[in-house]
Amino acid sequence: MSIKYELIIYWSEEDQSFVVEVPELPGCMADGETYEKAAANAQTSIQEWIETARELGRPVPEPKGRLLYA
Repeated sequence: MSIKYELIIYWSEEDQSFVVEVPELPGCMADGETYEKAAANAQTSIQEWIETARELGRPVPEPKGRLLYA
């Protein structure tokens, strides 16, 4: 599966890990001890988010590309 959703990745001192948020998929987040691991975990979270939405009959947003949060 090709992941095309925007990811916001930042370091969390509190959690001592990198945190990834996927703004287009409400509640979709992941973390990891390295930047790369966090991004990989985000791909898994995105896939699971989409699978769950489809199972529940909920719409899956199309990726919009670069968002203007920053």
